[in-house]
Amino acid sequence: MEFTEFNLCQEVQDGVLSLGFKNPTPIQEMAIPIVMAGKDLIGNAQTGTGKTAAFLLPILHHITQNPAPGVRCLILAPTRELVKQIDEQIDGLGYFTGVSSCTIYGGGIGGEIWEKQKTGLLEGAHIVVATPGRLIAHLRMGYVDFSTIGILVLDEADKMLDMGFLPDIEEIIRALPPKRQNLMFSATMPPKIESLARGLLHEPEHIKIQVSKPSEKITQRIFLINDRNKIPLLTSILKKLDFKSLVVFTSTKSTVGEIVRNLKRAGLKAEGISSDLEQSKREEMVLNFKNNQFNILVATDVMSRGIDIDDISHVINFDMPPDPEDYVHRIGRTARGTSNSGVGISFVNEQDMGRLMSVEKLIGSQITQLPAPPQFGPFPVYGERKPRGQQQGKGFGKKQKHRPRKFKKPAAGPIGER
Repeated sequence: MEFTEFNLCQEVQDGVLSLGFKNPTPIQEMAIPIVMAGKDLIGNAQTGTGKTAAFLLPILHHITQNPAPGVRCLILAPTRELVKQIDEQIDGLGYFTGVSSCTIYGGGIGGEIWEKQKTGLLEGAHIVVATPGRLIAHLRMGYVDFSTIGILVLDEADKMLDMGFLPDIEEIIRALPPKRQNLMFSATMPPKIESLARGLLHEPEHIKIQVSKPSEKITQRIFLINDRNKIPLLTSILKKLDFKSLVVFTSTKSTVGEIVRNLKRAGLKAEGISSDLEQSKREEMVLNFKNNQFNILVATDVMSRGIDIDDISHVINFDMPPDPEDYVHRIGRTARGTSNSGVGISFVNEQDMGRLMSVEKLIGSQITQLPAPPQFGPFPVYGERKPRGQQQGKGFGKKQKHRPRKFKKPAAGPIGER
């Protein structure tokens, strides 16, 4: 199938053509006709599946074909990075349409950014892309008019709820016209998302794009390691590893700073991205990373949203993510492009054994274990029962429900050593 078959208006088709797109991704092929028909939609899809264009193309088509004053569409997203990324796609895909947009997010210093955002809202940009927290602050000032909005998009709804934005989202929804089209995109469907969908969507269509398995170009390895030895092992690996640029993922922002401090003390060029940084500083840091001013970036999943860098050679999971699909998303940051290969290394402690099992079930294969140097022991044991009479280790469940499981012989030596 080609984009020309969607019967998008010529201005939108010209935008698609100018960016070199010809064939839609699966979620675009499924979602675009539904959105163009004016139906509510819930889509289960990860970042990287093309979901942004799946809702932007029909929205741009609708606004272009039905010109009217005021804000026509509101898009809510969990992070500043994702807001900016969506806005950039509006600029690219909508270049020939004349559709205007403005971004609303926090993190600016002083009142200049606030006033710029206020002007965008007062002048009635066609599409407003916002984080819920900052948009609420503008709404409560009393000058925001959303009476002309006909489309609401919640992008990465599960992440927004994980970040505690549900009360803000509910308050924003109360400020919108009751008659509108609602589009919700979420990587996962926990009960709280299902509850939100029931209250928000009207007879929605539901599409689900299965998470892709990791590219065969990505070499996956794990180290079994206890928490107290993770940073020493990480430092040891990075001193020996031959890499161009590398991202270390961790699940908490407090760990970001701890990792960066230790790597810098070891003479490594590392920086971290966390929500404690001002937006301008974060943007500067990402630019410096792209320009190879440092080659190790430490980040949480949420803070990495919107960071799109093609030549990352290695990804290290300092801890296993709670959701196995996030594992695929993390290591998918490497091996991008037609000729690139990449490496994904994960640290697994005793408490993460269940998460590792979920990842291996999702990807359909067992990840090879590398031997950590003996000075970083003692090491957790995965999939092997302790001698009879001893208590089963954490993460294994009831003893009688598990059969012994052993790894293949660990591969010799860390990956990519000089």
